[in-house]
Amino acid sequence: MTKVKICGITEISYARAAIEAEADLIGVVFAPSPRQVTHEKAREIVAAVKEHNLPAAGVFVNMPAATVNAVAADCGLDWVQLSGDESWEYCRQIEKPVIKAIHISNKLGEEELLAHLENGQKKLGSRPFIYLLDTFVEQKYGGTGKVFAWETARRAVAKYPVIIAGGLHPENVGEVVSSLKPWGVDVSSGVESRGVKDVAKIKYFVKAVRSAD
Repeated sequence: MTKVKICGITEISYARAAIEAEADLIGVVFAPSPRQVTHEKAREIVAAVKEHNLPAAGVFVNMPAATVNAVAADCGLDWVQLSGDESWEYCRQIEKPVIKAIHISNKLGEEELLAHLENGQKKLGSRPFIYLLDTFVEQKYGGTGKVFAWETARRAVAKYPVIIAGGLHPENVGEVVSSLKPWGVDVSSGVESRGVKDVAKIKYFVKAVRSAD
């Protein structure tokens, strides 16, 4: 069954909506973003999620590894999502399991992507990790609302645990799930209305994934 990650959660009420919709993973953002939360707010959201035995990921971009480790421990995160330009060597310094975002441009081919992920696996070894494939947009590290060419990821998805992100919403997520059968899918702006999470869209998104499964 495809895992559903609802990212950019800024309020406990949105986390509860995701829980009620039976999402699998909640994401909070610590990087500069309209969805960035304070450490205090993140602790509250993560605590609410933990009451329902749901894991929580924190999104970081190009922050010192020691800072990431301290925040992850303080907020009780289960996963650390690295969405910047962090190297594989940097990833090895992170104490929590890692979700590493790879930004896909139109110039990146299927073979090149696969080679990059194979190199990552060698560097990360046996530690738990997931790749998150998102759309490359100049000077942005996520929340772009733009899709990439999903076919680029077909072989990578067949070989590794991969979350597909970038421009997903309730109307198109079923297509990527039925076509690629990824480990998981990630959504943030695709379940928002006027810049805030929309409870109805969260439910619709999860339902669309389950139907495609």
